[in-house]
Amino acid sequence: MVERLPAAFSPLARAILESLSEGVLILDTAGEVAYANRAARSVLRDVNGNDPQTLLPQLARIGARIAPLWIGGAKLGEAVYLPPQDDAGKSTLAERERHAIILTLEATGWKLTESARQLGISRTTLWRRLRAYGLERDSRGRWSKPS
Repeated sequence: MVERLPAAFSPLARAILESLSEGVLILDTAGEVAYANRAARSVLRDVNGNDPQTLLPQLARIGARIAPLWIGGAKLGEAVYLPPQDDAGKSTLAERERHAIILTLEATGWKLTESARQLGISRTTLWRRLRAYGLERDSRGRWSKPS
């Protein structure tokens, strides 16, 4: 993989990313992988392909969180945070939250207002969590591509 980090990322920023136990992927504005730290590279070996259309849904299934990267008013891309893989069998808080949201949505027939009420969060917070986890319900009633 060729690193294509934006010029805004200093060597210090890269060193910090490499030191994290959590995997971090940096996606450019086109959704292509621009950088992956050591932990993320090990996860990417187990993922089928790096096509932006299939990569995010696969990463969402393992508990990835997505956050936009901005400097001033310019969007640099997105950061994808992956749970540590060395804790096999242990679920992270993000994985448990994601699982609870999915179960609640399925139980309510994908009714966001009712699901949010049962989860004790606002509908807007639920919508943001769905977006952060890259979850969307497709027309067949299954979880699919990122929103």
